[in-house]
Amino acid sequence: MISKEVTSKIRKIEIKTKKLVNEIFSGEYTSVFKGQGMEFLQVREYLPGDDVRIIDWNVSARYGKLFVKQFNEERELNIFLIVDLSGSGIFGSAYKTKNEIASEIASILAFSALKNNDKVGLMLFTDKIEKSLSPKKGRRHILRIIREILYFKPSGRGTNIDMALRYLNKVIKRKAVVFILSDFFDSGYEKSMKIVSKKHDLIAISINDPRESVLPDAGLIQAEDPESLKRIIINTSDKDVRNKYKELNSLRKDQRDYFLKTMNVDHVEISTDRPYVNPLVSFFKTRIKRKNAGNG
Repeated sequence: MISKEVTSKIRKIEIKTKKLVNEIFSGEYTSVFKGQGMEFLQVREYLPGDDVRIIDWNVSARYGKLFVKQFNEERELNIFLIVDLSGSGIFGSAYKTKNEIASEIASILAFSALKNNDKVGLMLFTDKIEKSLSPKKGRRHILRIIREILYFKPSGRGTNIDMALRYLNKVIKRKAVVFILSDFFDSGYEKSMKIVSKKHDLIAISINDPRESVLPDAGLIQAEDPESLKRIIINTSDKDVRNKYKELNSLRKDQRDYFLKTMNVDHVEISTDRPYVNPLVSFFKTRIKRKNAGNG
């Protein structure tokens, strides 16, 4: 039985994100993702002006005259949300945790898909596959996705992006639009991401908190790794300690960004201390411009 508190929170997210979808994201979503697949329909005789690339040479040879292939644009898409539920997702030094922001962004994407009659699937992962929902349509299914992201209790605490991507590659056979929402506190996933990005339209949404990059000058503090649960004492008044912490996190971020760029994986960077709407809008507009340039 779902509590009234849970139902109320999910309902608030639905109202907020559906408003954003209707006012901002619906048109952008359609422009970016429509017509990503083509389904063979039939062959017909060649007409002057037809693109020679669609000539069916086998049929043409059989009948002694030119025939071309006809295709239907596949409007219905499979959208797949891969969401990181590792221990670091419960952190948030601003108004919301990384997991809460992930649930809202996933909600925007899911309701945009719903409005365009697309199917939405979900995979929750830590250092293991926690839960997987096959792509389906309908408001009820979308609300379940939001509930799972917010309230699912994972058994693992670590992060294994490589395992999540390899699992996705096994279970999703048809080309899909895949969003992976994570803080990307992991390594060794490069090979599997390369494979998935060639097969699917892969978009990385990184969600990070400013306190993960810069330590405050707050004297001796006890810090706990939310994934390993190890605790250490850090002297944040030591400038060298703060600088080293900043350098290590900057290097990790630079390596992640460089890899995503070389793989041609679109990357949306979200911070818990700033509204996520602007980075998402910028992503959609950039994709629309690139698509239009490619059609020009």
